[in-house]
Amino acid sequence: MEDVLKKVETLALRHDRLDPKIVKEKNIKPGLRNEDGTGVFVGITSKGQVIGSEKVISGDGSEKVNPIPGKLFYCGYDVEELVAGKEGDSRFGFEETVYLLLTGELPAEPDLKGFSHALGKRRPLPKEIKEMILSLPPHDDQMGSLHTIVSSMHAFDKHSNSLDMKDITRQCIDIIAKFPTIIAYNYQKTLMQKRNLKKLVEPEPNLSTAEIFLYLLSGKHPERFVAELFDTMLIFHAEHGGGNNSTFSTRCVSSSGANTYMALCAGIGSLSGHLHGGANEAVIRMIDDIKKKLDDWESDEAVTEYLEMILDKKTGDKSGKIYGLGHAVYTISDPRAIYLERCAEKLAEMSKREREFGLYKRIARLAPRLVREKKSKVVCTNVDFYSGFVYQCMGIPKELFTPIFAMSRVSGWCAHRIEEIIQGRIIRPSYVSSLKGKSRYVPLAKR
Repeated sequence: MEDVLKKVETLALRHDRLDPKIVKEKNIKPGLRNEDGTGVFVGITSKGQVIGSEKVISGDGSEKVNPIPGKLFYCGYDVEELVAGKEGDSRFGFEETVYLLLTGELPAEPDLKGFSHALGKRRPLPKEIKEMILSLPPHDDQMGSLHTIVSSMHAFDKHSNSLDMKDITRQCIDIIAKFPTIIAYNYQKTLMQKRNLKKLVEPEPNLSTAEIFLYLLSGKHPERFVAELFDTMLIFHAEHGGGNNSTFSTRCVSSSGANTYMALCAGIGSLSGHLHGGANEAVIRMIDDIKKKLDDWESDEAVTEYLEMILDKKTGDKSGKIYGLGHAVYTISDPRAIYLERCAEKLAEMSKREREFGLYKRIARLAPRLVREKKSKVVCTNVDFYSGFVYQCMGIPKELFTPIFAMSRVSGWCAHRIEEIIQGRIIRPSYVSSLKGKSRYVPLAKR
């Protein structure tokens, strides 16, 4: 049996690698990316807009693309203004963001109150789902558990396959409401020596999404500052345009006419991949490795030398990547990272982790210059660079970093699903064959 498996692996590696010559000759766009790294336009969306450059027309009429400080817009609204607005009112803002993404408009106060109430009513899970969560094996990872539970929820919906917008809207709001409960229960299950339904705390309907998740996780009402910061992080991760892998996966499956549960499971599956959802965990591992191997990680010289070794694939995970650095669109700055850096500094003081935060700041200052010198690329720190540290200071375990991402991004997935269903055309790109000619069939006895 092992010989057969090994042969399948060997043959796959031999035949499935990309031939750079064919890619160039046929002008293929691997990863749906142009040669300059920008994404290939495959659709139109009103939901998210990620801006990191601007086109400038010179006097001779030629066009040039210049990098600019990064901006993120939801339905035309600057995310920084959304955060500033809710902070100015001393309120939570994720529910407002979800409403905006789903409808394309900011809610009036009565609409926001009614929408928040609707989410609160829908947070509890059916007994059967809770029993299913407790029955999952202890080794099951958090994203796998989330996928299992969401896919099973169709069984509790009599109209699960309906493409009527009334049903799709109901399903999306219901799933967005239940994500914090599912994720918190999935994690609580892993802490139980003896699994008991009564140990699962019921969600309180009047709490915000940020508050309810932190409450379900610890059984205690969170401090206001922590809950408000967590709320902001949910806003920052809610949407990032239709081209990010998990959103595109959701749109792709939605375009086939699949039901809401299957489409959102596609998003979950995509986000579970380490190249998409695990970046902040990779940053934590990198920082831990630096602290472990460097005697003096408060020295610019020592940290610079170590970062060069990372880029040269001589240490760390040997990938050559400084995690938390670089972005598909942002080069000058990521607006979310700028905000989180300020908040991380406050949290570092509160949790007595100023020295560790100093290491983050040092890497953020030194690493972009090294990447520019060694790889001729202009990069900045991204949202993942600080988000894991912020979660750690809040007492949130590493296993929940990616599920929290999903808890926020499901609002964007749902908004894009609705948009895809309304636009109504199946996504079907083409692939060029890598084969040079036809193969002649050989009878089994002669092979």
